[in-house]
Amino acid sequence: MDVVAAIISRDDRILITKRKQGSFMAGLWEFPGGKIEAGEKPRDALKREIKEELDVEIEIDELFYAKQHVYVLGTKKRQVKLFFYEARMTDGIIKCLGCDEYRWVTKSELKDYHFVDADAEVVEKLAE
Repeated sequence: MDVVAAIISRDDRILITKRKQGSFMAGLWEFPGGKIEAGEKPRDALKREIKEELDVEIEIDELFYAKQHVYVLGTKKRQVKLFFYEARMTDGIIKCLGCDEYRWVTKSELKDYHFVDADAEVVEKLAE
């Protein structure tokens, strides 16, 4: 499975979202994004996912980081390829359509939040 995520910056702060109750890894923080659908380009998928989850438009800049991660679900394993892009909001007011909560945090504050495992390396790189 391929997944995209946005590192959305504004005024030296980064947007993070809390996963919805009832979802996989509920209550943990992450960089917003989601799955790339069949035949979809990563940047198109990211714009679609951000619109669906937060009801805002973004402009995508550079690829910040890419990695593979294995999630262990009981006795099952799921390998995921993740692509983290730098981005910025261009239109809209954030609504929590696909998350329970959002926050704008400084890079140094990122370590104060419990992130999904797959985002941990990105948090470390941003906090450097």
